[in-house]
Amino acid sequence: MEKIEKLTSVTQFNTKRGQLTLHPLVSVLDQSKSISIQSTRYISELYVVFLKDVKCGPMTYGRSHYDYEDETLIFIAPGQVYGIDLPADNLVQPTGWALVFHPDFIRGTALGKQIKDYGFFSYDSNEALHLSTREKQIVIECFSKIKDELEHGIDKYSKTLIISNIELFLNYCTRFYGRQFITRENLNKDILVRFEELLNDYFQSDKPQTIGLPSVGFCAEQLHLSANYFGDLIKKETGKSAQEFIHSAIINLAKEKVVDITRSISEVSYEMGFKYPAHFTRLFKQWVGQSPTEYRIAN
Repeated sequence: MEKIEKLTSVTQFNTKRGQLTLHPLVSVLDQSKSISIQSTRYISELYVVFLKDVKCGPMTYGRSHYDYEDETLIFIAPGQVYGIDLPADNLVQPTGWALVFHPDFIRGTALGKQIKDYGFFSYDSNEALHLSTREKQIVIECFSKIKDELEHGIDKYSKTLIISNIELFLNYCTRFYGRQFITRENLNKDILVRFEELLNDYFQSDKPQTIGLPSVGFCAEQLHLSANYFGDLIKKETGKSAQEFIHSAIINLAKEKVVDITRSISEVSYEMGFKYPAHFTRLFKQWVGQSPTEYRIAN
């Protein structure tokens, strides 16, 4: 592969595909009208969303390789690496649709403040959004509205209307991901079981003393998921955040340990992976309503 190229502007993205730039900070492309592009890897400074409607691959997206399936959406945020993972002299015909916008376009707006809430921009390739036929139609309708507004010409209403339609699209994607979590319920429950086993194995090893408390990022990595997708999945399945689930496991184990009067509360806290006993006491009381000492006496 060639070295990684920076994707810094909407114009650069459009020019590579032989398409006009109607606005310097935002674009929607019907990629059937694009020219063939060279296989290149990019580090993006833009938000990019690809809708692929045919088999196309292999693509490097985040840390993984991915062959697009029919009607798939992937989301790329500034700072992420993506590209077509083929020899550099290969030409690839883009398909589907692409939405691309610069962070400056939404800076200072409500969407600019909320964009980090759309956690799927940090999902890995194996966590892409697979659309039903109806969902694909809704996505294309959103893209078409943005495209129509860009073709209308820039006026004082353009930015507000375009951002509103981007936000509408992202909110639909939040709903579609919710549906995907439900339709993959069996797979998700398997992940939840493996998460519980991971925590059990963790606390039965010497990792708490050598590494400390398990983090959400650590658990997600062990389960081969992005931290955001993992957190959203656990929330959907249990009603708790991944951090709350970890804390719950810690407290359940701690309850068993603190009733052992042969060990001090400090010893228990260090054994559990806490750096400071005071932090252990604070978390325990927050969850149990009693300090470890009070719980020991009562039990």
